[in-house]
Amino acid sequence: MLLLALDTATPAVTAALHDGTAVVASSSQVDARRHGELLLPAVDRVLAEAGTRLDAVTGIVVGIGPGPYTGLRVGLMTADTFGLALGVPVHGLCTLDALAYASDFDAPFVVATDARRKEVYWARYADSRTRVTEPAVDRPADIADEVAGLPAVGAGALLYPDTFPRAHEPEHVSASALASLAAEKLAAGEELPAPRPLYLRRPDAQVPKNYKVVTPK
Repeated sequence: MLLLALDTATPAVTAALHDGTAVVASSSQVDARRHGELLLPAVDRVLAEAGTRLDAVTGIVVGIGPGPYTGLRVGLMTADTFGLALGVPVHGLCTLDALAYASDFDAPFVVATDARRKEVYWARYADSRTRVTEPAVDRPADIADEVAGLPAVGAGALLYPDTFPRAHEPEHVSASALASLAAEKLAAGEELPAPRPLYLRRPDAQVPKNYKVVTPK
């Protein structure tokens, strides 16, 4: 097994290679506006670090969000393209699950990432491998009662200390955690989600109201 993992659902542009036993190479940069510019160079770096070629990859795993439309689609489209070109399977994995896995908590906690618009993408976990709620997007104040008293990880938790007073690292997802969790699940015979985006809300770009359609006479 040689898994290539990618995630662009958060400001982190991250890639990693996992050989079925451990992560053999990884790269992460945080830049919310340059996902398209940074992802392919990151893939090149991890391949070079591992001393291998893209055609040696036997599977792709990609973070499916939740995340903003523009950044998230970069990773998903790149993963789909690699999968088609190489003829290998492409697996999805919830980005929040990878953040939870990296936290290594063994008691209930919350993962929250920054959804912009003064909102967070979030979910509750029983431990670092077990999510107990579906991913959601909400204003922090609206979920304060649901997360009260729980430790939290992620940029959203760090951004809103009134709602998440027990916030911890990691701030952003890493492809290393994504790859490790995917490898663990695949080895156990679990079926991973399809590589389809979890947007949870409509994109920022909208067709203007009262748009006038002009038709030929």
